[in-house]
Amino acid sequence: MKKPPREEPRDDLRITPPKTWAAGVPAVVHALEYSLEQAGPRETAVDLLTMNQVGGIDCPGCAWADPAPGHRHRNEYCENGAKHINDEATTRRITAGFFREHPVSDLAGRSDLWLNQQGRLTEPMVKRPGSDHYEPISWSDALALLADELRSLGTPDEAVFYTSGRVSNEAAFVLQLFARAFGTNNLPDCSNMCHESSGFALHETLGTGKGTVSLQDLHHADLIFLVGQNPGTNHPRQLSALEEAKRNGARVVAVNPLPEAGLMRFKNPQKASGIVGRGVQIADRFLHIRPGGDLALFQALNRLLLEAEDARPGEVLDHDFIRESTSGFEEFAEHTRGVSWADVLTATGLTRAEIEAVRDDVLRSERVVVCWAMGVTQHKHGVPTIREMVNFLLLRGNLGRAGTGACPVRGHSNVQGDRTMGIWEQMPDSFLDALRDEFGFDPPRAHGLDSVNCIRAMREGRVKVFLGVAGNFVRAAPDSAVTEEAVRRCRLTAHISTKLNRSHAVCGETALILPTLGRTERDHQAGGEQFVTVENSMSEVHSSRGRLKPASPLLLSEVAILCRLARRTLGDGPPGVPWGEFEADYGAVRDRISRIVPGLHDFNRRVARPGGIRLPNPVNEGVFRTETGKARFTANAGHMPYVPEGHLLLQTLRSHDQWNTVPYTSNDRYRGIHGSRRVVLVNPADLTALGLAEKDRVDLVSVWHDDAERRAEGFEVVPYPTARGSAAAYYPETQVLVPLDSVADISNQPTSKAVLVRLERTAPAAP
Repeated sequence: MKKPPREEPRDDLRITPPKTWAAGVPAVVHALEYSLEQAGPRETAVDLLTMNQVGGIDCPGCAWADPAPGHRHRNEYCENGAKHINDEATTRRITAGFFREHPVSDLAGRSDLWLNQQGRLTEPMVKRPGSDHYEPISWSDALALLADELRSLGTPDEAVFYTSGRVSNEAAFVLQLFARAFGTNNLPDCSNMCHESSGFALHETLGTGKGTVSLQDLHHADLIFLVGQNPGTNHPRQLSALEEAKRNGARVVAVNPLPEAGLMRFKNPQKASGIVGRGVQIADRFLHIRPGGDLALFQALNRLLLEAEDARPGEVLDHDFIRESTSGFEEFAEHTRGVSWADVLTATGLTRAEIEAVRDDVLRSERVVVCWAMGVTQHKHGVPTIREMVNFLLLRGNLGRAGTGACPVRGHSNVQGDRTMGIWEQMPDSFLDALRDEFGFDPPRAHGLDSVNCIRAMREGRVKVFLGVAGNFVRAAPDSAVTEEAVRRCRLTAHISTKLNRSHAVCGETALILPTLGRTERDHQAGGEQFVTVENSMSEVHSSRGRLKPASPLLLSEVAILCRLARRTLGDGPPGVPWGEFEADYGAVRDRISRIVPGLHDFNRRVARPGGIRLPNPVNEGVFRTETGKARFTANAGHMPYVPEGHLLLQTLRSHDQWNTVPYTSNDRYRGIHGSRRVVLVNPADLTALGLAEKDRVDLVSVWHDDAERRAEGFEVVPYPTARGSAAAYYPETQVLVPLDSVADISNQPTSKAVLVRLERTAPAAP
């Protein structure tokens, strides 16, 4: 067993030139170094050789789709996936002695990196009222304590049940079933904070909240847009798909406020050309856009396409598709023709010539795919921006055909599956009716709390019990000080977790840590060894089976914990829910899912096939389940935040050595940052205007109309080619700057890519 680090890492910033390519031999070396440091040779070999293989472990690192069976590389994983899976398989352990040594007040002051590096949680723990320490508790007593607290609530809506995309379909289904049988739709999840804007925009315009593309569509597109995303760090296996598309003749347009190594050149470490050659250039065009300028960009492109149709009638737009399959075109066209070029150029920071060059790429392309991520969704106008991208696809019929479509790229491995299983505070009546008919109880119909409203409710004392299943809610949520104060007002907080994180140190009057199996571990229940299922970004549902011995004999699976808690809380009701059968055999869960979720009929048999199940997408069948029964053009008002002189628009982002809220090291080698995460990246011209220099120490102060000061202290300035007028800094350290009430219109998603800040110098650079 490796000894975990007991000292906090020292900030010792070293800056090197940013990389101009991603992956290659260094990715392999760094992946193996971290894996062997954490898990040892045997665990590393077992994990990596079964990862993303048929019958093996699905990578928890991201939701990118796997190639079809028979077309997968023997090493079908990326650097970050290898790090993540072996970070979970670590041989480091946290025991009761650790909690005797480290009170909660000490843990609350530790860094995210240090907390994660302590290792796997091994037994249930409780922090009792008035105590500053966690102490051991039996599973029976822990679940009884939580169940008693739930039953004592004045109303079921005083509890919330949060989950992240790390959980399996089976656990997600059981969680939402328990919450609704208990009597609440309070089911906030991580999607509230990452792709909620995508769901609302796609539902409104296409009648589905999911993307419409497959890997094959990407491989055979003529033109691919990558908007507000960084594949090289956040979903590196997308680079392999883009490499294949380039080999087939595709052009790629990257739209981003920062140049990213993965968008420039990719050296595929699974190919000789990626080891000894120059690799493949990914982006043919790079649009260095201002944060939030994507709406204006696509409005300009749409105006140019309308004008091209005027000049060449019948040759530019797909009139048959528009007439037969869409609504709202005339209103959209009238609005779009009035888009001001002056507004577009101000909002985007681009030149008209740059945008017209992209228009020419579009006119030469028969098949277009638009991919996007949180650089688009985490803005006040995230929903209108995605609606405008849908307008762009509709104009030339780039939906429902091979090589075309909308592709929201999700970063958490089963966040899309969570929604399919019913993890949403606003599930439609059709799903709730199916639950009623299957299980014999009438689920609550009133919409529940999303993540932002959950924080508001805890702050106001309207929520008294918080149960988190996976994830790190306290660090993922916005407005850190407000969130932490709200969580601490709860009577009880409980977390079903594999590893330690800050959410365990920011807790209610009573707090529980309920340690669970990881995806890498064997899951034995009364019905035999179990597997679970997940759904990737492309609506493919497949199995995942752990291979390692559990980190502790005291660990329970997420399904087992939730089923036992449900029985403790609900007693004999509802009589139609066989919690004991569900715990013993996850196939029993899938049998019920197959009768409730469209497309998952005969679930157990079909998911056992290599490659699993691809859920049907009505858009690809020419069906649009919108209010008009057709795909909808929309007229979207332009929006750009006002940035006063002396201020910058900050976006939060991940470093390369990071997974969600978990940093693996203090490095970000693709951006040339080493030894520190408390850095702010600013365009050199902006630094000159602000009177700042490299390595000056500053506090970041966010500006919001409630006049409350939100301050992130002790950052060092790094000159970096961010778009003029903008800055970037790492998440979750800068979540403290994101106001709780600064949310996207319609979706209520936090605006973490558009935080108005000023930089207050605290000390000049060291000589």
